[in-house]
Amino acid sequence: MFVAPDPGRARLRNASRAVIGVALAVAVAELCGLSLVASITGGLAALLALFTVTDSTVHDQRVTTALLPAAGFPVLALATTLHGLPLARDAVFVAVVFAGVYARRWGVRGHALGIFAFMNFFITQFLHARPGQLPELYAAVGLALLSAAAVRFVLWPIERRVPPAAVPPAAPGTGLARPTTRQAFQATAACAVALGIGQALSEDRWYWAVGTAWWIFVNTASRGETLVRGFRRVLGTVFGIGAGLLIAIPLHGAPAPTAVLVALCVFGIFYTAAVSYSWMMLAVTVMAGLLYGLLGVLHPGLLVLRLEQTAVGAVCAGLAVILVLPVTTHATNDMWIQRSLRCVRTCTAEAAARLAGSPVADPAPHAAELELFLGRVRLSLAPLVHPLSPYRGRKARARRVLALLDECAVEVRGLVAVAADPDASHDARLAAACWRVEAAVEALLTPEAERAAEAELRPAATAPHPARVHPARAVSGPALAHLHGLERLLAQLDGPLRTASRSPLVGA
Repeated sequence: MFVAPDPGRARLRNASRAVIGVALAVAVAELCGLSLVASITGGLAALLALFTVTDSTVHDQRVTTALLPAAGFPVLALATTLHGLPLARDAVFVAVVFAGVYARRWGVRGHALGIFAFMNFFITQFLHARPGQLPELYAAVGLALLSAAAVRFVLWPIERRVPPAAVPPAAPGTGLARPTTRQAFQATAACAVALGIGQALSEDRWYWAVGTAWWIFVNTASRGETLVRGFRRVLGTVFGIGAGLLIAIPLHGAPAPTAVLVALCVFGIFYTAAVSYSWMMLAVTVMAGLLYGLLGVLHPGLLVLRLEQTAVGAVCAGLAVILVLPVTTHATNDMWIQRSLRCVRTCTAEAAARLAGSPVADPAPHAAELELFLGRVRLSLAPLVHPLSPYRGRKARARRVLALLDECAVEVRGLVAVAADPDASHDARLAAACWRVEAAVEALLTPEAERAAEAELRPAATAPHPARVHPARAVSGPALAHLHGLERLLAQLDGPLRTASRSPLVGA
């Protein structure tokens, strides 16, 4: 977590900005004289707005942020109004779960709106909000979204200087073949069962089981990913409860130190989310304990109950992905690895064109996109490289693939940095090396049978077409070194990706 690449210090900047946004939302609520419950609601709404809105352009981020009240306010009204009607409340909560996951078919905007709707229902259960509090809850959420937008788009507009990379689209499909549809049914089944068991354990704090089951399905696309995420959530919660016993309980809800520690938890959530789900859950669990302390209800038994509810939610989610319309990792692994390799090829071509003097070529956005693709590769291969995975052969090959792809990303970042240097120049060897990298990627993407057929029908590969070779102007040594490094790494990838085995890498 501490040595993971952070190009442009993006995670550090986002985490710092999140602390400012949440703090501003809480401060505005307090200055307006809103209650503690409303202030906490506002702070959590600002956190969600900054965490879930991940559109690829600033304009789209503004639109999604503006649409959040449309998703959250009706749910907020339903959750508070039905507080005294358990059966109706539970039925509506399950319906919100289904709608929130189903909305992911509309991309990152549907994903953000679905999460915001679910969490507005969850927060009202967490704070035991009553119908009479609805007006000030509306005010708190509205002020929080304005505060988050002000920090994100006016005070610290990070995305204006460094445009956010496009989020990789989900796998397509129709009907039950669409992953989001399957996930909607899986999450609904998991949350419904978790709700029932959670209420058997506690009539007041049952919602943690539902929240656990819900969040385990966020940003997962296969059975293996969901199971690993559930394990990591439980692990992070266990350590978070231990930290809560040492930190939150001794504070007894003291406002000043609690506020400082909550700010540190917000920073930890944003800084670790991309690299360690367990560490993020530790920060979430400690923050929840601190908020319980502010509300005056924190005690060791409550933290133990939180662990029990988390275990219930994780087990329900695990059973759901196994029994309800399961999605294996076969297609997921193959898809994200191929997208990563295609992105390497595009980055190489754009960098070579930039070095050749093209004014429009820019490999930087593709390099940022590669980081996103590699994140998805790590997520999809997580079940295979997990310490508890029983498949030793697959585990070794999956680790090798991850290591080689990470090294490819290092070479790509170096190549992009060289291409951005105005003093760098181009020679004929760069064009030839670029062609070899593209050919190596194409070979990895071509099925084995098709490669054999092409080898019989076509002559051996020759040098690149003369039109692609630019006259030598100066030797660009660093660029050639990065291209040669990519050639070597792509050649090494052929083994783990194509090894004949009864347990193929993409067949987990």
